[in-house]
Amino acid sequence: MLVLASIFWAGNFIVGKFAFFEDIPPFSLVFFRWLTVWFILLPFTYKEILNNKNNIFNNFSLLLLLGLTSVGLFNSFVYISLNYTQVINASLFNTAIPAAIILFCFLFKIENTNSYQLVGLIISVIGVFAIITRLDLNILLTLSFNIGDIWMICAVFCWGIYSAFLKKLKLKISLLSLVHILCSCGLIFLFPQFLYEYSQSDIINVDKNFLYCLVYLALFPSIGSYYCWTGAVSIIGPNRAGIFLMLIPMFSAVMAIFFFKEEFQLYHFIGSIFVIIGLFLANKKIKNV
Repeated sequence: MLVLASIFWAGNFIVGKFAFFEDIPPFSLVFFRWLTVWFILLPFTYKEILNNKNNIFNNFSLLLLLGLTSVGLFNSFVYISLNYTQVINASLFNTAIPAAIILFCFLFKIENTNSYQLVGLIISVIGVFAIITRLDLNILLTLSFNIGDIWMICAVFCWGIYSAFLKKLKLKISLLSLVHILCSCGLIFLFPQFLYEYSQSDIINVDKNFLYCLVYLALFPSIGSYYCWTGAVSIIGPNRAGIFLMLIPMFSAVMAIFFFKEEFQLYHFIGSIFVIIGLFLANKKIKNV
């Protein structure tokens, strides 16, 4: 589930950059993406949501926080960042998400962290850096921080908070219904963003490129990734799940090879090996003696 979520989210970065080149406004793209998701899920989830409305109301404050940090802010921050920074920068900051999850789990005492997770995290980061920097330290040292990088840092913290607090949710409901609820909560915060952008005369041109983006974003990074991610966190916890986000930059590199005809280099292979070793260590359980 986590591998699939990572693949879909890697495509999200590619489509986000493509949307910038096509002059698709970021807030409007996010709003219509999740509005489409809301209508797609409605026939499959409305009965269960109505039957569990009391439990949903009892968890409403936490659901509102989860919807804000995931649907309402994370996606907007990512698309804004891609308007100002390169995909390589955004992917690099994405590697900090597992560390942010571990940080917030520690700060709010949500989940304990073991030594294997920390070592696995470090090794995975080394692997991702090998792919992104092409084993050339100068590339890493010359990455300049701009407003797009700052927006991506904000996105990292949002996803860290979302993943950490997701573990505290005790709502007994199907994953599709939970995604629909989070979508509904997120749209509360996305609609003002859309109105602001519209007031600035940033209006979407509804053409085939926009529709292609919308279909992919609604089905895969939205429904597919959130379903897989939410289910996986409920099974293995946010700390172990967060390590799998290291796969996103690796998959992004593979997509760049496929779509842009780039060659597979030695640094791709070395980086992939480090990421896989890191994931293995991060998922190793410590047995009580």
